[in-house]
Amino acid sequence: MSTPPLIERLFGFVEASHARAVAALLLACLVLFAPGLRSLPPMDRDEPRFAQATKQMLETRDPVDIRFQGEARHKKPVGIYWMQAAAVSAGEALGVPEARTTIWLYRLPSALGAIMAVLFTYAAAAALTTRRAAFVAALLFSAVILLGVEARLAKTDAVIAATVAITMAALARVYMNQDDRTWRLSWGWFAAFWIAMGVGVLVKGPITPAVVGLAALVLSIADRRIGWLGRLRPLPGFAILILIVAPWFVAITMKSGVAFFQEAVGQDMLAKVGSGKESHGAPPGTYLAAFLGTGWPLAPFFLLALPFVWRARRTPTVLFAIAWALPMWIVFELVPTKLPHYVLPLYPALAILTALAAEEGALAMRGWGPKAAAGLLPLLALALLAAVTAGFVLYERTIPIVALLLLLAAFGVAIAAWRSTMDGLFGTAAVQAVAASAVVAWGAYAFAVPQFRTVAISPRLVAAVQAAERAGACRGPELATAGFREPSLVFLSGTNLTMTDGAGAAQFLAGPGCRAVFVVSAMEPQFIEAARNAGLIARLSDRVQGLNLNGGRKLDIGVYWRQETPAASVPPAAGPAAPAADPARPIEDLKPAPEAAPAAPVEATPSPPPSPAAPVQDTPAPSAPPAEPEKPAGTPPAAEAPPPVDPVKAAPADAPKAP
Repeated sequence: MSTPPLIERLFGFVEASHARAVAALLLACLVLFAPGLRSLPPMDRDEPRFAQATKQMLETRDPVDIRFQGEARHKKPVGIYWMQAAAVSAGEALGVPEARTTIWLYRLPSALGAIMAVLFTYAAAAALTTRRAAFVAALLFSAVILLGVEARLAKTDAVIAATVAITMAALARVYMNQDDRTWRLSWGWFAAFWIAMGVGVLVKGPITPAVVGLAALVLSIADRRIGWLGRLRPLPGFAILILIVAPWFVAITMKSGVAFFQEAVGQDMLAKVGSGKESHGAPPGTYLAAFLGTGWPLAPFFLLALPFVWRARRTPTVLFAIAWALPMWIVFELVPTKLPHYVLPLYPALAILTALAAEEGALAMRGWGPKAAAGLLPLLALALLAAVTAGFVLYERTIPIVALLLLLAAFGVAIAAWRSTMDGLFGTAAVQAVAASAVVAWGAYAFAVPQFRTVAISPRLVAAVQAAERAGACRGPELATAGFREPSLVFLSGTNLTMTDGAGAAQFLAGPGCRAVFVVSAMEPQFIEAARNAGLIARLSDRVQGLNLNGGRKLDIGVYWRQETPAASVPPAAGPAAPAADPARPIEDLKPAPEAAPAAPVEATPSPPPSPAAPVQDTPAPSAPPAEPEKPAGTPPAAEAPPPVDPVKAAPADAPKAP
């Protein structure tokens, strides 16, 4: 069979010039990375930790120290926070509303990093092989599931993938021209190499230098020569590197002493090397197994390329890609702490090896192994379709029609890619696989995940507060949370969010001013008991139920209020005024009246009907009315809120909500 005319025209278009290839890759990145960039909520836990620390940098105008609420956050250097702060500041300058809590602004550096990683994968491959093969390698890498995830998260990993791709693209040019004594690395590539190295250190410490250094070491040992590295001009290069990284490292040392280095090196990096940190320990081989899923749709093609890679391992082009991927991959496999995104900077090398094999017509196609490997193309698309369907049926009790139709279409395109692979049409299969990944991205990120509200607990809690404010509750409450401590809640609700337990939530609510608390159902008995002991009546405005993305625990969270609305905030009414609530009255005065002395009906009050903006106070028994000072005429009436809800009765999920 021959390549379909449309796909052959695409390859002919990109082969005409590097500019056309770059334009086609930019278009692919836009289609692959745009869905969900704005609509996805903050994804706990890492993303909102980075975003909140950046937000505090903007709030305090301190570009040196990195903090999450009151804690120093010295796990990573400052690079990603500066990038995110620049993006948010640009958003504010352009008039983006509530820019500092708009998560997609914080994601822009990651999206741009993912795009640059794709473009410099092409640049690296172009130094090793033909323009068509380089384009296919970059195109396959752009469609990788893991890169799409990191492009949508305000974290370091997409940016680090870009810095590694830039440095390796420069190193490829030096390595492939080492026998040409007249060849010289251009000043542009020289600057790109050392600037990317410095930015990589500022973003994630030693990762970028480690990948480049191990690759250079393996290549030098394999070729038994090291002089070729001199063409990187290390003396002026290291000067550039130091100029980039030294100012902040000096500033943070002056500000925190050795605290940053103790936490970043001792408690973060070395702790991950010594043991599985934060419950992320896994045995060697984990990344290889995970690659079958996180590397889709590249992974099936790479498996078909492995026999060629082994046979051609001593050729310079294949050796360079192996040196890029294999040494650092082994290091990551040996480190006990494992997270899927750690190996992302190595995926471009796997895409290049795949394209090199395809360019030679050397993809393995005989036997049951290659057929099984190619079968992963539709199999993983089908698995995603089943997972999305099951998740919505189990937790949302609904069917996301548009999302499922798109995922079903992606499954169909993946079947077409599998058939093209079996027919030996790698170029056609690669384009079809990328198209399948694009349809998956639109189905999952644009339609499925934003509708999966079960895991969006923090946005719904903040929305519950805003709904209560619109319904008449006091504005801008101080907030506390008992039992739900996800960073996304801090990012969305405010830096001053108080973290406490049930008893602490009651004590917080008893404080002065406008206050609300979030209390998980497991802590509500403690909260209710402490509130009763303090003589406090908490008003339940809403309940939020969902699934915590971290740990998979089902949560049921009550939103409780204490509010005090100034009398002046209610427009004055004609006629005699009702007594205004005295904010200085002790909490004990807010207790319900005894059953033997029912509250006087509101109709008996001579004032106009009160507004439901402020909390109502129980009317004392008629037999012993308290003396109230007379109010001058024209005093605005006290606002009345919904009657107090007994927290004991309010705790069940099906309890009526206070208006």
